[in-house]
Amino acid sequence: MSIRLRPDVSLAETPDGTVLLDQAKGRYWQLNATGARILRRLLDGHSPEEIARAIAAGCGIGLDRALRDVDLVTEQLDRAGLAVSR
Repeated sequence: MSIRLRPDVSLAETPDGTVLLDQAKGRYWQLNATGARILRRLLDGHSPEEIARAIAAGCGIGLDRALRDVDLVTEQLDRAGLAVSR
């Protein structure tokens, strides 16, 4: 599953992660470093399973938890209307 940000959503990297600005609604969201990593990999076309495996290995957590984290970020992006599936 790959996603793309809506055209009116801008992304800015920060020292602690990423900030997304929804210019149409005047709202912003901040992602921590792990959330930012998940978002970047989704935008690059990696599957949720690939991302979860990388996060599990890099953070020393179980694959099930990493998959839940990826799903949570994806659901929150969708719920906020920031991203759409390609």
